[in-house]
Amino acid sequence: MSNIDNSSHTPMIQQYLRLKAEYPDILLFYRMGDFYELFFDDAVRAAGLLDLTLTSRGESAGRSVPMAGIPYHAVENYLVKLLKAGESVAICEQIGDPAKAKGPVERQVVRVVTPGTATDEALLEERRDTLLLALAPLKDRIGLACLELSCGRFTVQEVAEETALTAELERLDPAEILLPEDWPLPGCLRQRPGVTLRPAWHFEPAAARRALQEQFRVQDLSGFGCEGLDAAVAAAGGLLDYVRETQKRALPHLTSIRVETGADTIGLDAATRRNLELDRHPSGRLEFTLLGVLDTTGTAAGGRLLKRWLQRPLREREAIGQRLDAVEELLLGRQFHPLRERLRETGDIGRAATRIALKSARPRDLTLVRKTLALLPELRALPAECASPRLRALGEQLADLPATLDLLERAIIDQPPLLIRDGGVIAPGYHPDLDELRRLSRHGEDYLLELEQRERERSGIANLKVRYNKVHGYYLEIPRSQSETVPADYIRRQTLKNVERFLTPELKAFEEKVLTAREKALALEKSLYEDLLETLTHAVPDIHARAEALAELDVLAAFAERAHTLDWRRPKLSTAPGIEIRGGRHPVVESRTETFIPNDLNLAPEQRMLIVTGPNMGGKSTYMRQAALIVLLAHLGSFVPADGAEIGPVDRIFTRIGASDDLASGRSTFMVEMTETATILHNATEHSLVLMDEVGRGTSTFDGLSLAWAVAEFLARQKRSLTLFATHYFELTALAEEIPQVANVHLEAAEYGDQIVFLHAVREGPANQSYGLQVAGLAGVPQAVIERARGKLEALETRNRPADAAAQSQLDLFAPPGEASPLIDRMNAIDPDDLTPRQALAVLYELKTLLDEE
Repeated sequence: MSNIDNSSHTPMIQQYLRLKAEYPDILLFYRMGDFYELFFDDAVRAAGLLDLTLTSRGESAGRSVPMAGIPYHAVENYLVKLLKAGESVAICEQIGDPAKAKGPVERQVVRVVTPGTATDEALLEERRDTLLLALAPLKDRIGLACLELSCGRFTVQEVAEETALTAELERLDPAEILLPEDWPLPGCLRQRPGVTLRPAWHFEPAAARRALQEQFRVQDLSGFGCEGLDAAVAAAGGLLDYVRETQKRALPHLTSIRVETGADTIGLDAATRRNLELDRHPSGRLEFTLLGVLDTTGTAAGGRLLKRWLQRPLREREAIGQRLDAVEELLLGRQFHPLRERLRETGDIGRAATRIALKSARPRDLTLVRKTLALLPELRALPAECASPRLRALGEQLADLPATLDLLERAIIDQPPLLIRDGGVIAPGYHPDLDELRRLSRHGEDYLLELEQRERERSGIANLKVRYNKVHGYYLEIPRSQSETVPADYIRRQTLKNVERFLTPELKAFEEKVLTAREKALALEKSLYEDLLETLTHAVPDIHARAEALAELDVLAAFAERAHTLDWRRPKLSTAPGIEIRGGRHPVVESRTETFIPNDLNLAPEQRMLIVTGPNMGGKSTYMRQAALIVLLAHLGSFVPADGAEIGPVDRIFTRIGASDDLASGRSTFMVEMTETATILHNATEHSLVLMDEVGRGTSTFDGLSLAWAVAEFLARQKRSLTLFATHYFELTALAEEIPQVANVHLEAAEYGDQIVFLHAVREGPANQSYGLQVAGLAGVPQAVIERARGKLEALETRNRPADAAAQSQLDLFAPPGEASPLIDRMNAIDPDDLTPRQALAVLYELKTLLDEE
């Protein structure tokens, strides 16, 4: 809009342009009557995003001004669409009095709504955290600050490499990311939506530290564990500055900040989170994920907490043990049933409390808080009677808030309207002046009925009516055909096609009295509501504490319900290294099939790696993933899908599963595979659980086999990780003969003619073939192709293996050398430089004879 000629516009458009100059990169919703209007480039962009009709208003430099608008009462529906598209919106309202305005009514941007700062109920997903993330590079560290504004959860951390940053982006899945504008984007951010660039000086560490100290009202940040974390503090300061700028108000609910180091949780890199399908599936269907099976929480806050737990499984044994004790107690007494019933009656008071703090709470937010606070005595009773320390602590956290509850019960009617705008929210008896003004208004309605009847009798006009509209106020309306018979004191107000409108001195006096009362009542009610929010702000931390306790109770009760319904058992957490699972099942696969074959797993110091072989579709990936999911569930504090499980210390879970490319970053499928493999080889420890599936399949047979052998050997000898290594390279089964800590297992299958039956049972020892042709047949590959492949396979096997090793199905590349070969001895004795052509021909015949003999 740099070429716009402001002088050619009306004062209103000039006002719009001045406001728009403050928000050049985001959409400006400019309030005009009952609509929010957009002009110029904003109108064109919004019309495309929201499917609006593009019109025009006036001209600029000889060209019409594009314009598009939306009804103000439907603004939230449009904001939802824009936020999902990664757009931000500045909301501009009229703040001046139209009766006193000389020129355009004064307007001001009252808030900025962005994907990461939305707090209105209609703009949030119930079971998903809406996170704002800020990044600040400083020296060799990257600071991360993450805020869930809707509940005030504020965390910081630092990472040293892009791999760790990628893992955190996968875990947090932020709605919006703030970056210094002078920082070259890391590869993991180049394709992400919702990136907002900010001036670099907003992330200056010293200024950021002062801003945080001011917000939290402290002398330093040592009490929060932030000292020495300059990059994290810089990110937090930049984030806080952005939120203050967008919200246009104080942030009283942001009272602390927590440092995340990762030392207390099991590490999961980005590939592992995707491969284990914790909360996302390639199909987009939640029921195919672990979260889809696990989440039977009855509240939205409980669902969000469960998802956070799933993304950060604990390592701290005492905390896990307390969760398991709580689940067991709820399960044994079937106490989770009544608890879950009561929890379903509660509301999302954490988010409602934040809206109270931001002065954007609606009347229904207050009734929701009131209803939930009234349920606290009953909700607290059950945990308070339990032996579990965690349940008792949660019960204590649900202590009553009598003063807050009493205030809400006195102040708000039982079923208030959605908005305070039209009044009728404050309860009778709360404020005597409001009651008196309302009495005058209600008495006025009775008076109007009486007046109407009197004027009918006095005028003799039976269909005379008292009417009202915002433009003309109160008036008497009669048919035009009877307008000549009206009493002499009637004052003509307006003539329409079929009716005429009149005033009387009595009606005019009434109007001044009643309208004044109504206006005063509405103004007083709005003022009382604002005062109520201000008073309730002091209770926001207490409400948040109870919201957190309710959410955790909900998750623990859901764990108990899952254990009861799905026949899950309590895992044992051991200090001894290793993982032992008896009758383990894959929680997601089991939920989608009628029958599931359980399998055992034993990884210990004397058996740290299992080479897993077997047919395609035989269940190798399922077997490996279920091991990781059982370990992960145990570290959430959940029971697990197994007959029994004993799990030693685990610091990280790594997976290398599946085939996918990253063409946007210039990485082929094999490059992605090797990058993920490299991450594992560099970072795995002896306490890591490593799942490797089909390493080396993305390149030539010998290259792939060599890489797979070297990777498995490195993990077994150097890293000594707890490893499941699935492969179709049967040569790798020889590792069990070379390394004592390696063993072979296979997924069983049976062959009947050309058909194959997958038994999905894990047995000791290596498989004897892959059944690849049979699986191809099941997939619908034409029979002619299958027969041609079978013939080619036989030819290759005949050519590539010795006659006395017919049972082998692949070339044994890494087999130890056998007995001495006369052919090889003769070839080693030949010096080609010493042979004449005739001698060379004779030697060739000799070698051919030796080859035939072998």
